[in-house]
Amino acid sequence: MTTDRFNFAGKSIGFREGQSIAAALTEAGQRVLRQSAKGENRGMFCGMGVCQDCLITIDGLPNQRACMTPAAFGLEIEPQIAFPQLNQMPVPPTATPAQILEPDVAIIGGGAGGLSAAIAARKAGSSVLVMDERKVAGGQYYKQSASHPPLDAQQAEGATLLKHAQESGAEIMGSVEIWGAFDGPLFLADVGGAALVVRPKTAIIATGAYERPRMVPGWTLPGVMTTGAAQTLWRSYRTTPGKRVVVCGSGPLNVQVALELAQGGSQVVMVAETASAPWQHPWISLKAITADPGLVFKGIGMMRELKRQSIPLRHQTSLHTIEQVEDGLRATFKTASGSEFSETVDVICMNDGFEPQNEVLRLLGASMTYDGAMGHLRCDRDRRMETSISNLFAVGDCAGLGGAPAARDEGTIAGRAAAARAGFGSAQDSYPEDRSLARHRNFQNYLWKLHDVRPKLPDTSAPETIVCRCEEITLGEILDGLETSPGHAGSLKRATRVGMGRCQGRYCGPVATRLVAQITGKPIEDLSHFAPRAPIKPIAISSILAAQEALDDPE
Repeated sequence: MTTDRFNFAGKSIGFREGQSIAAALTEAGQRVLRQSAKGENRGMFCGMGVCQDCLITIDGLPNQRACMTPAAFGLEIEPQIAFPQLNQMPVPPTATPAQILEPDVAIIGGGAGGLSAAIAARKAGSSVLVMDERKVAGGQYYKQSASHPPLDAQQAEGATLLKHAQESGAEIMGSVEIWGAFDGPLFLADVGGAALVVRPKTAIIATGAYERPRMVPGWTLPGVMTTGAAQTLWRSYRTTPGKRVVVCGSGPLNVQVALELAQGGSQVVMVAETASAPWQHPWISLKAITADPGLVFKGIGMMRELKRQSIPLRHQTSLHTIEQVEDGLRATFKTASGSEFSETVDVICMNDGFEPQNEVLRLLGASMTYDGAMGHLRCDRDRRMETSISNLFAVGDCAGLGGAPAARDEGTIAGRAAAARAGFGSAQDSYPEDRSLARHRNFQNYLWKLHDVRPKLPDTSAPETIVCRCEEITLGEILDGLETSPGHAGSLKRATRVGMGRCQGRYCGPVATRLVAQITGKPIEDLSHFAPRAPIKPIAISSILAAQEALDDPE
C-alpha cells in the first residue's frame, strides 16, 4: 500500500516501504529519468547500478542512481540533465573519517557464491566480512526483497542462505560500493558516503555478472531494459515494468521472467528466442537431462506454463529495431526465414547472455583466458578457486558463467581454502562439493548449447546504432575510428571516446574488442580489452580523500 510520497519534476509520487526510487517511478508510469548530452531521453536499463543511465538529481545533488537509491519521504527529485551547473549544486557533505577493517577473509559480493563462502569460512573459525552493493544481500539470482516475503522456492532458498550466513557470525554489510582494489589485498569502498578501508588476510571475489544487451537502433530508449532489471522490479519491489511487455534474446531467464511478470499482472505479448527449439537438438537435450533432470523438468514446466497462459514463444526470432511511437515502443523482429513483424508495447526486456563482472579481479592482476564460445574472459583458478594471485579467490559468474548452483559449491570450497590460508582449519586437496560442482558445470555446458548466447556484433547496415550508451558513440563512428586506429581497443578509445563514460565501457568495451579483433584478425585475450582503472565506479571525491587520509595516517 502506498503510504509516503516524494516529488519528481513537480509531481507527487507515491511509494511503498522498501521501494527504490526507480521502482516507485516505474509504478507511476514515469520512465524518462534523464537527458543525454545530445538531448535524448534515457531511463532505467540494467537495474543493478552498472549502466549509470538512471541518474537523477536528489535534493539538488546530481548523479544519483535511481535503481540503487531507496525512496524516502519528502525527497525533491529532478530528471538529470547532461551537464549540471556546478555553481548551482549544493556542497556535498564532507565524508566522515574512514573506517578501517582487517578481517581474516573479505568477500566482495553477497550472492549465492559469496554467502556460501562466508558460511564455510566462519565454520572454519575465521572472521568474515561480506560486502555487497545491494541493501539486502542475495545477489541477482535470489533477488531478496527488504519488505516482502519470498515469492517462490528460489527466493525462499536465497532467504535461507542469507539467514544461515547471518547466523554464522559473518559481518554482512550492504550498500557498499567497492571502487578500488590494490595489492595486499587492499580494498577501498564507500558506504552511504562514508569511506571504508579493508585490509584482509585473504579475499574472495564473488561479484557475479551483468546482462549482455542486443544493440539495435533504439535500444537506449526509455522503456527498454534488461530482463534482469524487470525481474528486480518484480521480485524485489513487487512492481511490474509495464502493462504490455515483450521479452527477447536467448536463455532460460527470459522465459522465467516472462512468467513472473505475467503473474504480476503484465500482459506478456511474446517471448522471442533467437535459438532454435530444444527438441531440434535431441542429443544435447538428452545430455542436459542426464546432467540435472530436476532443472530440465523445471524448464519443461515453464514451457508448459507459457502455453497455458497463451504467451507465444517464438524461436529463431531476433530483435531488429526499436522506435518510439505515440502509444509506446514499436519493436520489429526478424525470423530465420527473413520475414519481419512488429509489436507495440510499453516495455521491451532483453537478455542476450551475460558478461562476468570481473573488474576487481582484473584490477588486481588475476590471470584471465578468453572463452571464445561464450565470448567473455574466464578467470584462471585452481581446484580451490584460488586465482593466479596468492590469497585471492574467485567464485561464481565473475570468474566465468556457471550458474548459481555451481557458485554455491565454488563458494563453499573457496571459503574453506581462504580460511585455511588465514590460519584456520586445514587446506584439503579434495572436497565433497567437487562431484556436485562437476555435475552443475556439465549441465550449464549443455544448457548454453541449447541457447544462442554467442556474442553478436551490431548490424553494420545500421551505422546509427549507439554502441557506447554513456558517450553516445555510434557504430558508424567506431567503424570510422577503426580505419584510423585499428590496432587495439585502447587506441580505438582514444580515437572515438568509446568506453570513456561513467560505466567505464562495461557494455561497449566487449563490442569494441570484438570489432578490433575482426578488423585485425588478432585473437582476443585479456590484454585486448579496456584496462580497468580505479575508481571502477563513480564515487564522491570526499570519500576518496577520506580513504587517502586513513592510508596516510592509519593511526
